[in-house]
Amino acid sequence: MKDIPSELKDSLANLDQSLSQLGENFSPLLSTVQSELQSKLNPLEQAKVDLVAVYAINSLFWAYLNTCGLNPKGKGVKTELDRIRTYMNRVKEIEDKKKAPRINADAALRFVRNSLWDAAHKKSTALQPQSPAGSADGKSKTEAQKEEAAEQEDENIPSASKMQKMSNMKKGKKKQKKHFKPKGKMSKKS
Repeated sequence: MKDIPSELKDSLANLDQSLSQLGENFSPLLSTVQSELQSKLNPLEQAKVDLVAVYAINSLFWAYLNTCGLNPKGKGVKTELDRIRTYMNRVKEIEDKKKAPRINADAALRFVRNSLWDAAHKKSTALQPQSPAGSADGKSKTEAQKEEAAEQEDENIPSASKMQKMSNMKKGKKKQKKHFKPKGKMSKKS
């Protein structure tokens, strides 16, 4: 240590400290039997553990080659590290897909169907004439309205085919609007 320049002593001390800390962090992984570790983890976690171990080994080899004064780029270590990073990105994508929100198509269809029914029901009740006291058969005003609403309920709930027809009709109207060309001012002919 006496013949090492003072500028390098700090760097070597940092390297020694980092290697000691790395050994402490990997000791639980190295002390357990690999088959026990694999049985406790799901496949995604197994892949993560394997990738971390392989990346650490390749990084240590990179550092070893640098300390020996060799160029690690010529030894294929860089390509191996790039390949490991690619796999790490793939694992991250898989994790992100699991966390991503999913669309519940059945719930969306029910939501749309019920919203359409509410709008149609409100429109039909608003257009109905109000009778003063009750109907001719002696039922109260609210009972008659409830019966009418129950009868119209079946008519107002759009089926999938009705919804498709409504959608097609709307598309047709949009096309007509696109092709409509307003005429200019008409001149009077005398």
